[in-house]
Order: sequence, then C-alpha cells, then structure tokens
Amino acid sequence: MSALLGLRPELQDTCTSLGLMLSVVLLVGLARVVAQQQLHRPVAHAFVLEFLATFQLCCCTHELQLLSEQHPAHPAWTLTLVYFFSLVHGLTLVGTFSNPCGVMMQMMLGGLSPESGAVRLLAQLVSALCSRYCTGALWSLGLTQYHVSERSFACKNPIQVDLSKAVITEAVCSFLFHSALLHFQEVRAKLRIHLLAALITFLVYAGGSLTGAVFNPALALSLHFMCFDEAFPQFFIVYWLAPSLGILLMILMFSFFLPWLHNNHTINKKE
Repeated sequence: MSALLGLRPELQDTCTSLGLMLSVVLLVGLARVVAQQQLHRPVAHAFVLEFLATFQLCCCTHELQLLSEQHPAHPAWTLTLVYFFSLVHGLTLVGTFSNPCGVMMQMMLGGLSPESGAVRLLAQLVSALCSRYCTGALWSLGLTQYHVSERSFACKNPIQVDLSKAVITEAVCSFLFHSALLHFQEVRAKLRIHLLAALITFLVYAGGSLTGAVFNPALALSLHFMCFDEAFPQFFIVYWLAPSLGILLMILMFSFFLPWLHNNHTINKKE
C-alpha cells in the first residue's frame, strides 16, 4: 500500500483500476467453484455460470473503457490491456459463452437445444444489466478521480460513422471472431487462447474508433444502456442485429455455400 501511495496520482488510479478488475476475476472464479460444487440441476448450473461469465466480462470492460479514456495518447497501452484481459477471460471462463451471438451460433449448428440456449441468453441479459449497476455502485465509492457513478449512467455515443458503416463494422467483427472461434477448435488450447486474444485486440484496434468494436449484444447493453434508451432503433440495429447478421452469414458460408462450391468444382472436374 505504501508503494502505491508513493506513485503519481495517475499511476495510482491506473493501479487501482487494474486491481479492481483482477478482484472481479478472482471473486467470479471463487463463485464459479462454489456453483460447480453446489448446483447440480443443469438449468440452474448453466444460468449461474453464464451469469458470472457475462458479469466478469462486462465489469472488466467498463473499467477498461475508463482506462482507455485516461490514456488517450497511449493506444498501445490500452490494446495491451485488451490482449491481457482477453487472455484472462479465455483462461477463466472456459465452458461459457458470455455472448448471445455465441449461443445463437451453437443453437443454429445444433450444439444447444432451444431451451438451454434461452436460459443462457436470459442469464447474459440479466447479468449485463446487473454489471452496469454494480459498476455504478463501485464507482460511487470514488476510489479514483475518474470513478464517478453518474458517468456510468450517461450515454457516450460510441458510433462515429453513419449507420451503414457501423452495421458493416459490427457484422464483420462478429463474422471474423466467431469464424475463428469455430475453426480454432482443433488448435491446442494454450495456442487457441492466444490466437483469439490477438484477434480480439486487432478487431478493437481496427473498429474501435468506428463503433467500439463490441460485437457482443450483452456487452453493448451493459456499456451503452442509456444510449439504447435514447436511440433504441439505431443501437438495436448496430449492436444486436448486425452481430447476429455476421453469425448468420458465417454459418451460411461455411455450412452451405463453401460445401456447395466445393461439390460443384468436384463435379466439373469429373466431367
């Protein structure tokens, strides 16, 4: 503690924010262990684990967004944190989705039943809202000079381009991320986590200045709830419909179009 107090105020605030994020990860990890030991009903087990995973992702992203605003002149620092916490989430949230698009993808591919998918979607949406209000309560403690509860309830519109470009950005990000998620299954777990973290970091770098590169409807709801309230049609299209469209296009391409193209090419060669 004395070492922390000896730092400059800006560094103290950064260390406090990082400590809060790591504390959330540890608490969620502990809650996951308890849930796995105590909950034996599959529905309750799935709901709680998905709730906890989404809660961790949303809380950490709120704090990451705050850190990026503290250091706008050092984007490399923000991207480093994005990569690091993507690794942390990948290592600690195994077996969960924390993204409605991931649930929808598995439902469309037959990996999840509609009932199981609905439970996970409900858990994610409830958790997204809970994480928002918990973050506001935490910030109200004023642990850093940037922690002001009112800022978590204000709409800071992240969409810096027109609607069509914003839709394309979120759809492409969702398409690329879930394509990688689907096709990296054969890669060794340790390498897969690093590849996905690197991809997330690249997408945030490429699309962050346009829409925030969220490509996660639950996370978007948590980060921009007031914006949904003020401009629901625009935010619904960009942050809910566009990522879902990316998922649909990905499944159509890899499950139908590419196999059809391959079969046609094989038939033509035989003729």
